[in-house]
Amino acid sequence: MKYSTLLKQWKAKNITTVEDLDTALSNFRILFAYNSNVIENPQTTYHDTREIFENGNVVNYTGDLRTIFEIKNQKECYDYLRDLIIEKHPLDKELILAVHKKLMRGCYDETRYGKGEIPGEYKKHDYITGDNVGSDPQYVEDDINKLCDEMNNVKGDNLIKAAYFHLNFESIHPFADGNGRVGRTLMNYYLMTNDYPPTIIYNEDKDTYYMGLTVFDKTGDITGFKKFIEEESVKTWEKRTIKKKSLEQYVKPEANNKSKDDLER
Repeated sequence: MKYSTLLKQWKAKNITTVEDLDTALSNFRILFAYNSNVIENPQTTYHDTREIFENGNVVNYTGDLRTIFEIKNQKECYDYLRDLIIEKHPLDKELILAVHKKLMRGCYDETRYGKGEIPGEYKKHDYITGDNVGSDPQYVEDDINKLCDEMNNVKGDNLIKAAYFHLNFESIHPFADGNGRVGRTLMNYYLMTNDYPPTIIYNEDKDTYYMGLTVFDKTGDITGFKKFIEEESVKTWEKRTIKKKSLEQYVKPEANNKSKDDLER
């Protein structure tokens, strides 16, 4: 499937209500939450994610409670964004802070809390990543406001704009933790508010994902990352079928070679 075909199929859904959105994203939201979380936390499982999205809890869980918080936060964040997606609320500071607060509630470690860091607030200290990437705390708010202004006022291909937003958001690195989860959520939010299909960045493809972030940080080029998002989007929505074997391929060879006398005994 080409991305242009996927885009036409998505627009044909004509999503105008929360109910339409829930139907279109019935399985997507679980897969997105699982992959977005497991990229950051390998203790995340698809089983636990589905249990929480469908039943609200996990029975007999014995792992790190932070993992459960992270999954529940994904569900609560989706519930929060549903109406805003339908309303096509623009990207702004208040939305970004609210998404961060939803996704990171109860998930900061003691060290960050000890430094005065709080979910739903921009970082107060410098947390650089990669090759010294990340805005100084004093510039974060201005950088985010400028990025939102660009997204809301510059016209152009919405897939390119979504890639541009995500790459710049991660480069700004506005929070003490949770930048990846928030950035992936907001990229999909932007896509859906502009009638484009959301995408899953699969855990199995995270090396390519990180490479795209690194290339942007070093060169400012977004071409490769935009192509990656196209490919991940098609992978997300393309129906995948497994070529089934014939009965003869399942039956043991010796069973097909028995003589007539053997079969009559």
